[in-house]
Amino acid sequence: MTIPSGPDGRLAAFGTQLIEVHLWLREELARLQDDVDAFLDGTGGRPRELRAHCLTFCSALQRHHTGEDGGAFPELAARFPELRPVIEQLEQDHRLVDEILRRIEDLVGGLDEPLGDGEAAKVRAELDGLAAIMESHFTFEERRIVSALDELKVPGWAESRPDFLRTGP
Repeated sequence: MTIPSGPDGRLAAFGTQLIEVHLWLREELARLQDDVDAFLDGTGGRPRELRAHCLTFCSALQRHHTGEDGGAFPELAARFPELRPVIEQLEQDHRLVDEILRRIEDLVGGLDEPLGDGEAAKVRAELDGLAAIMESHFTFEERRIVSALDELKVPGWAESRPDFLRTGP
């Protein structure tokens, strides 16, 4: 993905980049759900690959939310105090998502044996809950803070893409 930059060299359109990251996370979650479904119906890959995919996705989503909580949200709150209630709601959503991610990690991360049907069904149920919360959260976040993000000028972000705007593991 090419990152647009302005004449001052800063990364342009932080809000647009946020939407792109959200799209990527949605796609990764859908792929993960498909992998779990394929495993459950007997057409999927090895359980170890499924476990690695789950843990990689959880890590990427946690990195995104940690980057927002520690970087983007304080910048937004300082520049746009009227957004503080929105940011508080988003941070509350992050805590809820963290709980689900911990349950998923517990289900897949501590298994010495291959992921069995029972564990995979539990993972799928957690992923379904996560998908519902993520969609609501991302939609709310995009509707409420994208334009404010586009107005931010954060010097450190010009040199290096902040964690909340990164895709990939």
